[in-house]
Amino acid sequence: MEFIDLAPSAHARGTVQLPGSKSISNRTLLLAALAQGETQIRDLLKSDDTDRMLEALTSLGVTLTRTGENDYHLVGTGGSFPHKEADLFLGNAGTAFRPLTAALAFSGGTYKLHGVPRMHERPIGDLVDALRQVGADITYLGQEGFPPLLIKPAHIAAQGSIKIRGDVSSQFLTALLMALPMTGKETHIELVSELISKPYIEITLRLMAQFGVEVQRDGWERFTVPAASGYVSPGIVYVEGDASSASYFLAAGALGGGPVRVQGVGAKSIQGDVAFADALEAIGVTITKGDNWIEASAPQLPLKAFDRDFNHIPDAAMTLAVVALFCDGPSRLTNIASWRVKETDRIAAMATELRKLGAIVEEGEDWLQVTPVPTLNAQVPIDTYDDHRMAMCFSLATFGGVSVRINDPQCTAKTFPTYFDVFSQVVS
Repeated sequence: MEFIDLAPSAHARGTVQLPGSKSISNRTLLLAALAQGETQIRDLLKSDDTDRMLEALTSLGVTLTRTGENDYHLVGTGGSFPHKEADLFLGNAGTAFRPLTAALAFSGGTYKLHGVPRMHERPIGDLVDALRQVGADITYLGQEGFPPLLIKPAHIAAQGSIKIRGDVSSQFLTALLMALPMTGKETHIELVSELISKPYIEITLRLMAQFGVEVQRDGWERFTVPAASGYVSPGIVYVEGDASSASYFLAAGALGGGPVRVQGVGAKSIQGDVAFADALEAIGVTITKGDNWIEASAPQLPLKAFDRDFNHIPDAAMTLAVVALFCDGPSRLTNIASWRVKETDRIAAMATELRKLGAIVEEGEDWLQVTPVPTLNAQVPIDTYDDHRMAMCFSLATFGGVSVRINDPQCTAKTFPTYFDVFSQVVS
């Protein structure tokens, strides 16, 4: 197995230009493909997940051209993919798999969607059940409720109301919202359980509006997609920097004194994970913000222990699980059940690896408690479970004055292929 050995870190200072947001990148690609007109996309994230979406759209007959290092030109299909038959491999990209499932269910073609083994362990049954309510023909090719899927042409009767759960993954609601304008019918979506990760739905709604579709929202329980609401290209779209990736460098600024500034997200960001900065501020970190940047520094350690609900920012919350090693008492992360069905079971994985470092860790179905120890175990090999966020989070353990070995560092290619190079430029 490949690995990278990280030396102990004492200081962090510098400026980081963030890669593009994965959530915005893959949503923008699909919306541009479904829209009328041509779209210029600037600052698209270059990663495994966006590569899978680009490959899928090409297989579906979308004309797209790379015009710069991170820039693309897409010719929209007006809501009807040219190719009515395709076999799509989507890796472990939930932001590609879930929205494409919904869009292809309304496309009148025959499509097979599959991915890596872990993708076949990630639930999709709630989305499939919702799509079947309007007539979609979707068959499970393996275990019921999980990919791979076979989608066939069907008569879609989208008028009325669709009921869906919101407490497993917000990507199911995102997929429905993005696909329903393809039907041309007014449709209501009703949530039958609490909606998690609400900021990701805000991203979806704002990007849909950018492409000309205004969804009406009644609280977080009911959404209405208006009739005759096709997408129209806005011409040029700029992708924000990735707010989840910002969390590692803001945490480094906190643990290494700082200041560390991230550029690409700021006070005007549409991404919910910028709230990570507020969570840091609450435990003693000095945070300053501009429209397109955030900066973090801390006068001294330890930081304050915390007990916080992370329902809204589950991805960035992983970073705080490692930051908890540097707090002045036990810290508790709650309402993180969605960790269980991500790239790996993140609650179990995080608990296992934190214990290797010496921390006392308790875990429940939807919570994690981390009690720090005076001295971390040195030269610990951290397993990453083919999960990019595990690899990036545990680089922060080096601020405990110990070297850390990160196994399979290439897994960061999912969202941030150059992460460890950039990290080494900020820490010393």
